[in-house]
Amino acid sequence: MISDHVEQYLESLRPKREGLMEEMEVYARENHIPIMEQTSLAVMLQLLSFLKPNRILEIGAAIGYSAIRMADLLPETAIITVERDETRYKEAVANIEKAGYSDRITILYGDAFELADELKQYGPYQALFIDAAKGQYQRFFDEFFGVVEEQGIVLSDNILFRGMVAEEEIQEKRFRSMVKKLRQYNEFLMSHPDLYTTIYPIGDGLAVSQRINS
Repeated sequence: MISDHVEQYLESLRPKREGLMEEMEVYARENHIPIMEQTSLAVMLQLLSFLKPNRILEIGAAIGYSAIRMADLLPETAIITVERDETRYKEAVANIEKAGYSDRITILYGDAFELADELKQYGPYQALFIDAAKGQYQRFFDEFFGVVEEQGIVLSDNILFRGMVAEEEIQEKRFRSMVKKLRQYNEFLMSHPDLYTTIYPIGDGLAVSQRINS
């Protein structure tokens, strides 16, 4: 993964984010709310700008930061997102309204698996962005890959989890099960016959998988 000093250098080159985006970044940092790291986000946004998807399904809205960034870049794209934490959901709704994207970002409250039928009704999707419980990535993929169109992409964030997926022995017991599942998911993506996957060692790891067969 990119070292901290390289990340800081790259951040110094990016245009300064102001207004609501800056407010949300500060709020997330102060309240320990995970939002996408900037280098990974920049790569994802550039890929989406090439793809120009009509609809994106995001699993894990948090406070709405990445959904708003996608809406900023893609004025013709509808984004469907879901968040199961009630407090974050309410914050996301407020942020989306403040950004003026309530007409293009649809956010549902609840568990993605329980709301799967409703989420699928908004499809098909040209992009699926998975950024929720890391131990559930395989389940999210299995549940929603069917509504991703051919040549569409699946984006999986935090796929290297602090580099732990590459360690022979995980020192922190509380992470062992989750890291094992992430390793299995990475292997699944790389060997899937209907996907062309690249894992980018940026941020906390970003897997980009293009659906090559219907």
